[in-house]
Amino acid sequence: MTTACKGHPWVAAGLDLMMFPLRHLRGKVVGEASGKVLEIGVGTGMNFSRYGDIEILHGVEPDPFMLKRAQQRAREVDLKIELVDAGAEDLPWPDNYFDTVVATWVLCTIPEPARALEEMCRVTKPGGRLLYVEHTRSHGQRAQRMQDRLNPLWNRIAGGCNLNRNSVDLIRDSGYEELQVKACGSEEWTLLPVYRGTAIKPA
Repeated sequence: MTTACKGHPWVAAGLDLMMFPLRHLRGKVVGEASGKVLEIGVGTGMNFSRYGDIEILHGVEPDPFMLKRAQQRAREVDLKIELVDAGAEDLPWPDNYFDTVVATWVLCTIPEPARALEEMCRVTKPGGRLLYVEHTRSHGQRAQRMQDRLNPLWNRIAGGCNLNRNSVDLIRDSGYEELQVKACGSEEWTLLPVYRGTAIKPA
């Protein structure tokens, strides 16, 4: 079972600045969402203003410091948003509930990512989509070794983020199918290779 998140106040305070260089990718992902949407790990709510014409946005966030900032941001956008203090491993919705599930730079941090993906797939309607953008394990061996060496320190200072987690493979091994993957920059030498794409729940 997962435990309650104590939160990372300093990460929450600096997250917007840390993620600023990657801001252009958010719109490319969340702008494709439609219908009834679930966002996993909303963080400080950086995606809220980038959603288009959707029915409603439900979001989960277990970090109380992140959630507080997200709640404030939710009041500033013209969008129906309902936020829940919960982790992705135990989602409080019935099967086949959402048209779209959105995950942006979150699988690296979830304590039990495989279980979370099973839950995400469970609450997605048949034929519904997972939209994601994630960083993952590098392809180059030198970069992989560096990721492994840095990960213990990175994990502590980045709020539980795992530098060397292969998030795309986790999606590939989940209940979703028709995985599409697009590299968003270098794949070999960088310590933060980023990919975005979609996956479909079988009908």
